[in-house]
Amino acid sequence: MAILEICRVGDPILRQKAEPVVKVSQKIKDLLADMAATMYAAPGVGLAAPQVGVSKRIIVVDVGEGLLELVNPVIVSQSESATATEGCLSVPGVVGDVTRAYEVVVRGLDKKGRQVEIAATDFLARALQHEIDHLDGILFIDKAKNIREVTEEEERE
Repeated sequence: MAILEICRVGDPILRQKAEPVVKVSQKIKDLLADMAATMYAAPGVGLAAPQVGVSKRIIVVDVGEGLLELVNPVIVSQSESATATEGCLSVPGVVGDVTRAYEVVVRGLDKKGRQVEIAATDFLARALQHEIDHLDGILFIDKAKNIREVTEEEERE
């Protein structure tokens, strides 16, 4: 596993719509492993392939409940919304308040190419939505209100 370079705001790949994955090949499995290693090393709770310079619809997320690896993820249902503070590895040093669905159901492929469906609430739902936004060229700062520099307290969280 390799630690990949994380693209920062201003890099054009972060604004592109990522391409669907046709087949979960060994190359895709290797990318998933590298993305997970990069996310943990950052440290972060989610990472999308465009953030490491790859325009593919692939995300990894771990909010403390175990690693989720999703290929071609889509949100198939969502609930009422809630607002919370978010940050992003591609937009270091700032946070903002983003309103997102509190509950989502996401469908995609796992690393074996099998279809999976994940019902998520609260922080996991937020992380999944944040990473799926990356696949469409959307950054949290596009949706955020009250964008501000990270405080010491927020960095510890």
